[in-house]
Amino acid sequence: MLQDESTFDASEELEDEQEELYEHTVIKVDRGQQSIRIDKFLTNRMEAVSRSRIQNVAEAGMLKVNGVAVKVNYKIKPLDEITVLVTKASHEYSLDPEDIPLNIVYEDDAIVIINKQVGLVVHPGSGNYTGTLVNALLYHFGNSLPTGANSRDIRPGLVHRIDKDTTGLMIIAKDEAVMTHLAKQFFDHTIKRRYVALVWGDVIEDEGTINVNLARNLRFRKKMDVFPDGDHGKHAITHYKVLERLGYVTLVECILETGRTHQIRVHMMSIGHPLFNDSTYGGDEIRKGTIYSKYKQFVDNCFKLMPRQALHAKVLGFYHPVLKKEMLFESPLPEDFESVLEKWRHYNKYKKD
Repeated sequence: MLQDESTFDASEELEDEQEELYEHTVIKVDRGQQSIRIDKFLTNRMEAVSRSRIQNVAEAGMLKVNGVAVKVNYKIKPLDEITVLVTKASHEYSLDPEDIPLNIVYEDDAIVIINKQVGLVVHPGSGNYTGTLVNALLYHFGNSLPTGANSRDIRPGLVHRIDKDTTGLMIIAKDEAVMTHLAKQFFDHTIKRRYVALVWGDVIEDEGTINVNLARNLRFRKKMDVFPDGDHGKHAITHYKVLERLGYVTLVECILETGRTHQIRVHMMSIGHPLFNDSTYGGDEIRKGTIYSKYKQFVDNCFKLMPRQALHAKVLGFYHPVLKKEMLFESPLPEDFESVLEKWRHYNKYKKD
């Protein structure tokens, strides 16, 4: 609706959901460098980066010299420190278009908003080169989508990602300038993102904030972990609000200030409320309630009904760089999520009666 205003898979890269696609490149100008335009200098120094791409980056305010945004006609000086936000280089694979259905909820000449289905990996990774969102995008849009700084990039149009078994809203850019502007919004944390999650336990506070660093688990590298002392990992903030209490589980809304890998899943686990049926972070076993056979059978049936972590990207808001206005999209909970919620509502009512 448009308004104005998981289980870990080896194919999923453990990097930040937006920062995995973009990074700040820092270049220190040599002491003997002659004074030339910065766009010419960068196209000579950065592989596969066109002058038009540098223009888009500069217009979005992501080309800086000594910490100050500059235009492409800026003439560099010796010892200048240049920072530029560009796409990370990715592995080159031979990708084929695949006729994978996409739930497109909005489209114009600049962007596409999709409601990603469960089980769809966003982009190819090690050992997983087919059946991804990128394969679907190649089928639906051909080679028209932008690739950012790297013309051979395997992630056309992507400015962020969500986990394979997380459902919900994603934005795809159809133009390089739009892609750059959206990337900056993600990098500046001005994108509005709200998720709905079903978590184990009765969350005590009606609202709260989790402000704990996240990084790879030091022992199990395919998992993320919290580092409360702040001496390791990346800064991560999740705000949560209780939507519905269902006895042994709670429906919560999570608002992201940052976009770290598995952020909601790890943050909620860290306060004792792992996501329902999240096998990576302990949510695929009974965490609250009895272990009697009828209850265990009920929970197992819920797991079968929703064989993935109970997480949905429900709201996505951003500033449209072409239409010059704020846009906000909202998607309903998918069928498996709603079905599990209804089962818990009936169980909770039965338990109270």
